[in-house]
Amino acid sequence: MATVELRFSAQPEHVRTARLVAAAVARRAGVDEAVLDEVRLAVGEACSRAVGLHRSHGITAPVMVRLIEEEKTFAIEVGDEVPGPGADGSVPGGVSGRRAATSGRGLDEPESEADDEDEMGLAVISGLVDDVEVRSGADGGVIRMSWPKTPVAVLP
Repeated sequence: MATVELRFSAQPEHVRTARLVAAAVARRAGVDEAVLDEVRLAVGEACSRAVGLHRSHGITAPVMVRLIEEEKTFAIEVGDEVPGPGADGSVPGGVSGRRAATSGRGLDEPESEADDEDEMGLAVISGLVDDVEVRSGADGGVIRMSWPKTPVAVLP
């Protein structure tokens, strides 16, 4: 169960590096070659979202990316330090599985452009990855995405 952890300052130019590292580690972990583009795109979207959240909230802490090789899956967690609406770890309207994100606002409340971009980013991620979980709490949020590993063929 190997884990690689990246931390980078919340600058858009570092997102590309995170994508490249994620794809390289996913390939080494045994993720199917046909899925690597989805890994790159999903990590790029999640990291861009975290960078945007940090910058819009004036947070100087680094964005965290964990690449986790499990027995049958490869998982990536992208974390931000923006306190979420629920201290209990739940996000109203969060994404789980392939459900699209919805906001927790009432119908009469206006949507900001940042909220629209956030929801669009979560929708893109949920379209790319079958297994997605979004958590948010007082210490920040985490997007966890996972993909199955390709079984290693044993030759006789």
